Amino acid sequence: MENKIFNSVFERVRNESYAKKLGMELVELDEGYSKVKMTFKEDMENIFGMAHGGAIFSLMDEAFETAANSHGTVSVALSMNVTYIKPASAGDVLYAEAKEVSLSGRIGTYAISVENERGDLIAICQALVYRKKDKLPFLD
Repeated sequence: MENKIFNSVFERVRNESYAKKLGMELVELDEGYSKVKMTFKEDMENIFGMAHGGAIFSLMDEAFETAANSHGTVSVALSMNVTYIKPASAGDVLYAEAKEVSLSGRIGTYAISVENERGDLIAICQALVYRKKDKLPFLD
C-alpha cells in the first residue's frame, strides 16, 4: 500500500498547477517525511530583490502537505509558524524538508526547514495538521 500512496502523491504533485507554476518538484517521500525542490527565479522576488516570503512559504507548504498525506489519509493544515532566517539569492536551488515530529490520533506535528544547495538555512517552520478519517480520494 505504501508504494501506491507514494506513487499517487508523486503523480499528484507532478500535475498540480500551483507546483508547476513555481517549479516545485517532489524529490523524496516516505511516511511522515518529504523533500521538495524549487529554484528561486527573478519572478519570485519581493520589492527588495530577495525571495518573496510567499514563495518560500509555498515551498514549505508543499513539503508539509506531502509529508502529512504520506500515510494515505486526508490531512489538512491547522497552523504553520514560519521564521525566515536568511534571504535566498536568485538562482538558488531551495530544498524544503518536512519531518513528522509527532502523530497522535488526529493531530500531527511537523518540523520543516528550507536550505539552499550550499546548506545555508533559509527558513524554519513548525506546523500542525488535522488528520481526517477519509483516505486520499485519488487512491481509488
